[in-house]
Amino acid sequence: MAKKPLIIGLTGGIGSGKSTVAEQFAALGIVSVDADQASRAVVEPGMPALDYIEEHFGPELITADGQLNRPALREIIFADPSEKAWLEALLHPLIRDWIMVQLQAATSDYVILESPLLFETDQHQLVDAVLLVDVPVELQLERASARDGSDKPGIQRIIDAQMPRQTKRDRADFEFDNAQPMATIAPRVLALHQQFLTMAQSN
Repeated sequence: MAKKPLIIGLTGGIGSGKSTVAEQFAALGIVSVDADQASRAVVEPGMPALDYIEEHFGPELITADGQLNRPALREIIFADPSEKAWLEALLHPLIRDWIMVQLQAATSDYVILESPLLFETDQHQLVDAVLLVDVPVELQLERASARDGSDKPGIQRIIDAQMPRQTKRDRADFEFDNAQPMATIAPRVLALHQQFLTMAQSN
């Protein structure tokens, strides 16, 4: 039986820069499985989940070219916790299955599972250790609004809907302070990489 790879969960709130950190691991040859990509894949046209969403929420949730109308769906689930719960019950098992397939196919010395909702879902059960990319909330707001062109109150609502920053810090095994200068990211990721390689060898 093939040895199970060491899986490192990489998480952080919106605007924390976790994708930048993931890119540095990729540059070191480490496979990264992206939960956001999974959440898009399971609602592609032709996938059963998209049919269920249309049946439940109505045809206005499907765009003219057959795609999921994400902004419309986001408005509904932010306004109604019961609809959010329905959607999560549908999608989370499908997302988890997609992630599992990708993790099992990975061939690097260890694997990164990049997920903004690692702790909020059962995805944390898939990982051996968690690396939290952390920045102060003020910096999250600044970076996310600059990146997405979104208004800060809208981003604050997303932050408020996620697990509190301190709770994530308490639960993480490793913390990456991403308020430090950009030039420090690569060497600090390399230091973590060496730690993870050692962990993988004894896994």
